[in-house]
Amino acid sequence: MKLRTLHRTSAILIAAFACLHIANHLASLAGVPSHIAFMEVARKLYRQPIVELPLLLCATFQVGSGLWFVIHGWKQRHGGVAWLQAISGALLAFFLLVHVGAVLYGRTVLNLDTNFYFAAAGFHMPPNQFFFGPYYFLAVLALFTHLGCAAYWHLHTSHPRTRVAAVALPMLVGGAVSLLIVLSLAGKLQPVEVPAKYKATYAR
Repeated sequence: MKLRTLHRTSAILIAAFACLHIANHLASLAGVPSHIAFMEVARKLYRQPIVELPLLLCATFQVGSGLWFVIHGWKQRHGGVAWLQAISGALLAFFLLVHVGAVLYGRTVLNLDTNFYFAAAGFHMPPNQFFFGPYYFLAVLALFTHLGCAAYWHLHTSHPRTRVAAVALPMLVGGAVSLLIVLSLAGKLQPVEVPAKYKATYAR
């Protein structure tokens, strides 16, 4: 099986989990307890070893294969969509490396429940919000953009306007979702009181 085919197959599992994870974050718009209640139910699925281990392996493979495509296709890449796909892929690789690593570190070393407060703490410990705002916003936008680019190439026999819409609409939705998630984590849409043990991770 070709590397690109494996990359796409792995992306299906990661995208499914990402949609669940994004839905979990959007649940916080109804309040942090709603987010945590959603997470407790979802974790019964994705915290199972038979699900979590393949997810981690796919994330590792996705980062490696994605960066390989970005680097080795650099000089052969032409057109705006091709560059959008490469840039969004590179951003996703960076996010997966940092985010998955941070979550595993938080769970195993810091012994923290990596829930809403774990993600939100950086927004409430200045000046870390200047990193975490763009970090989360660009990560979610990159996911929607990358999926839109994949749809663009898949629709190669369709009308040009249809192909453009396949990229533009996911980007617009991704931008709106990204903004809602960032504002929620920052406590701008509902009250957020981050427990001291989460804030303490930034004082180490």
